[in-house]
Amino acid sequence: MLTLRPSPADKRRSFQRLHDSGCFVIPNPWDLGSALVLQSLGFKALASTSAGLAWALGRPDNGIARDQVLAHLHTLVVGTDLPLTADFENGFAADAAGVAESVSMLLSTGVAGLSIEDSTGDAARPLFDIPTAVERLRAARRAIDQAGGDTLLVGRAECFVVGRPDIDETLARVEAYVDVGVDCIYAPGITRREHIAAVVAAAGSKPVNLLAMPAMNLSLAEVADLGVRRVSVGGALARAAWSGFMQAAQALAGAGGLGAFGEQLQQAAPGKVMNTLFQGMR
Repeated sequence: MLTLRPSPADKRRSFQRLHDSGCFVIPNPWDLGSALVLQSLGFKALASTSAGLAWALGRPDNGIARDQVLAHLHTLVVGTDLPLTADFENGFAADAAGVAESVSMLLSTGVAGLSIEDSTGDAARPLFDIPTAVERLRAARRAIDQAGGDTLLVGRAECFVVGRPDIDETLARVEAYVDVGVDCIYAPGITRREHIAAVVAAAGSKPVNLLAMPAMNLSLAEVADLGVRRVSVGGALARAAWSGFMQAAQALAGAGGLGAFGEQLQQAAPGKVMNTLFQGMR
């Protein structure tokens, strides 16, 4: 019997429902294969990772052109049955009009959500000032509303990941982004309970996305109790995959040769298992 795959509109509706209550994990694949593995494990939604994509293409994070990112996101949307929210960096534009243009292009890929950072990419001036950041989010909001309004807009306060770990500035940005009409708040880099609770409080009724980090030392139940609605991992899964690859390659290149390489492969997934997995997903 033919099974109908969910449409982009179906995915957007299910993605919205996930944010109504509770707390869910939204992992970050870096290509279609990793996305399909995550889908097979029962996750309910996916988030792209700009870093993971960049590394797969031999580039640093934020080193990929907009057209490449759009093509990648389209591949993930059409290749999986899950809602996808896009790590859309800072909108690939210097001004609000450019952000609106970029978001309009992104919406045609069928994503269920997108985030816009307030980082500039300039180490000397790492963050847009709050009025400028607000205007950029307002432009993204208008573009989404003009396209039907059912794609979730995530406002990102990047203070802690650009070298300005100031919770007061972060909260001021969160409150400003809520006022401009974002659907979700994300302040990557916060790890302390009191900071997480403060961001949740500043977000009011808007759901909060938390970036899982080793220094956090909190369980999913504990962050849920703090009011977090969703947890993502950024480029962590991609880094884990790269770590396995580099360790195996280093063993092959080293003095141990094939023997050391074989030891590294003992935990590797067998080719038959991978082929069976992907055959079942297509």
